[in-house]
Amino acid sequence: MALAVVYARSAFGIEAPLITIEVHISAGLPAFNLVGLPHRSISEARERVRSAIINSGFTFPAQRITINLSPADLPKHGSRFDLAIAVGVLSASGQINQQHLHHYEFLGELALSGELRHVEGILVAGLALPPDKTLVSSQANRNELSVLPNINALSALHLREVVAHLNNTQALIPITHTPQPAEEYFQGLDFADVMGQAPAKRACLVAAAGGHNLLMYGPPGSGKTMLAQRIATILPALSQQQALENASINSVGGLNVNALWRQRPFRQPHHSASIPALIGGGVRFSPGEISLAHNGVLFLDELPEFTANALEHLRQPLEAKTITLAKAQYNMTLPANFQLIAAMNPSPTGDIYDGRSTYDQNMRYLQKVSGPLLDRIDIQIEVKKVNLNQVNSVSMPSHAPAIIEPEVRSAQLKTQVIGAQRIQLKRQGVLNAHLCPKRINEFCILDTLSEDFLSCAIEELGLTARVYHRVLKVSRTLADLDASDSIELPHIQTALSYRAFDRFVHHYARHEQLL
Repeated sequence: MALAVVYARSAFGIEAPLITIEVHISAGLPAFNLVGLPHRSISEARERVRSAIINSGFTFPAQRITINLSPADLPKHGSRFDLAIAVGVLSASGQINQQHLHHYEFLGELALSGELRHVEGILVAGLALPPDKTLVSSQANRNELSVLPNINALSALHLREVVAHLNNTQALIPITHTPQPAEEYFQGLDFADVMGQAPAKRACLVAAAGGHNLLMYGPPGSGKTMLAQRIATILPALSQQQALENASINSVGGLNVNALWRQRPFRQPHHSASIPALIGGGVRFSPGEISLAHNGVLFLDELPEFTANALEHLRQPLEAKTITLAKAQYNMTLPANFQLIAAMNPSPTGDIYDGRSTYDQNMRYLQKVSGPLLDRIDIQIEVKKVNLNQVNSVSMPSHAPAIIEPEVRSAQLKTQVIGAQRIQLKRQGVLNAHLCPKRINEFCILDTLSEDFLSCAIEELGLTARVYHRVLKVSRTLADLDASDSIELPHIQTALSYRAFDRFVHHYARHEQLL
């Protein structure tokens, strides 16, 4: 038969739309034509497929070969269609039995020798696979596909093995689901490593318990980065559904799916990162840091050093928990439910009290972080320099009095986080940070005294209605950590104290002489 139909899957964001590959062999001068909006990387498949077929011991038809990739209006790129095209050519030329070909989908890059190589995004294709289809791919993709429950897939090392399986001469080995252990990815990091900073540790606990965004500001060396890096150690492991979501993003992004299985993401891009690197996109699509941090932490150190345009691009994802990329080549929506943790110095020289920068320089530096972005950060705390008396006594002279606070370990904080999150999920189905205004009115009810106190504080500081709601959500988390059914005045007061940066900028802008 001169016509063969083979199925594969493209890569479109974290989706894998079905691609029908039609191969027709007709009389005429030898030619190999690819149609259906193929990218140049696919057009190059003609050379890989020809060499792979010949070096595998099969005959490459010396006729006119036309290959259509349908739907034609969907952009396609990469070498992922090599195996499907080769199977189609061999089938159309009568070298493969077509009887059961419609039960399979093929994904794999071909070496010139006919060996099958790894392709990115294979996990997304596995998730999209219908129950009545079997995915055939490279042995190099076997471990990645094995994380999927009830996966119906086969793996091969060489094109010859795929042909032998389709001709019923030698069956391929099925890929079986292998549960992945949730190993401790953050081994060696513990909150006990941070000397002192008890208020900052408490703020980190509150942020983790409610899923709140957190900004820490203070002089260099005060421990802001150490605190941020340890927040992920007190977050619970991902659920099975969350793990599959993150595995899909990691697969498309070219990360090691098995090594990161059920680990809370912790992404720390450099402040020179471009906008596409942060939010995703590019000429050839790649997920950005906000999507790679989905269900985890995005840590932006030296926050004002990021370009203002890049920071403003974070505002919409922080609210919507998704990012919609509208480009000339594609239009897609990606998950971006991340927890923003940011750190910054209060002045361009590091410490605002060192007198090395002027008032105007400090204000320009502080205003690099816009008000709308600050409104979306629930908790803002000052991290002060560590008192030398809080340093571990091992590093202190024997005659020096040491004031050592009890060590607070990540394991202890994690237990509190899990308990508080269990209360929130049972009560409202989501973490407090994700409550919409309607549900805030339902679950964050205040008594008259607390309501009046909060309203006066918001008016005095000139804060927005968005901040009002965020203070309520933080208060609800504080009440949950205390196992309190109602929000009390101390919870409101503590939540307001977590707007330290708002107050700092407010007073600094008004009263230059304070410093």
